[in-house]
Amino acid sequence: MTDSGVTGFWLLRHAIVEENARAILYGTMDVELCPASLIDQRPMYASLARRLPRPAKWFVTPLSRTRRTAEAIFAAGYPDAPLTEQPELIEQNLGRWQGLAHAELPERLTLPVPPFWPHAALEHPPGGETMQHVIERVGRALERIAIDHVGRDIVLVMHGGSIRAAAAHALHLDAETMLQLSVQNLSLTRLERHPTAWRVVCVNELPGY
Repeated sequence: MTDSGVTGFWLLRHAIVEENARAILYGTMDVELCPASLIDQRPMYASLARRLPRPAKWFVTPLSRTRRTAEAIFAAGYPDAPLTEQPELIEQNLGRWQGLAHAELPERLTLPVPPFWPHAALEHPPGGETMQHVIERVGRALERIAIDHVGRDIVLVMHGGSIRAAAAHALHLDAETMLQLSVQNLSLTRLERHPTAWRVVCVNELPGY
């Protein structure tokens, strides 16, 4: 339990996806986790099971990779908790780019490519959304969850793009600057919602053993 009036957000990126999915732009496609990661990374799940707050309200996205990551943490020692789906925390929708091989993307871009992301934050995939759109929808969801669960700890199993968006919302970062944040698989990002402001406790903290 956090201090009175402060809502603690524990944002966890899902485990690594299977190899074939990593070869394409998968965005909001419901790709599987890498089977080996569920075995090889058991010490990381156990570390997270010890690290994450108890009790806590748990949220996942509609994509199975977030639910399966939460279930792996439960299997590693965290007491089972209900998982509530929150669609607004989903990864960036890449529209008609989804399913493309990475090598097919450059010819479709209209803006310069940033150093740490395959496309610019304001690049608008046909039928999809920009990273600015992601910041706005994730921000709305966080504010609503903070209002509904004041003073509680919240665990959110999310995606690399939506976690970056959450940090950008908290820090008032522009979309391009947000892409410079590193958010690795199974890393933990912690935010706090105080009555008048957001506070960032850590970004991309990796579980120990």
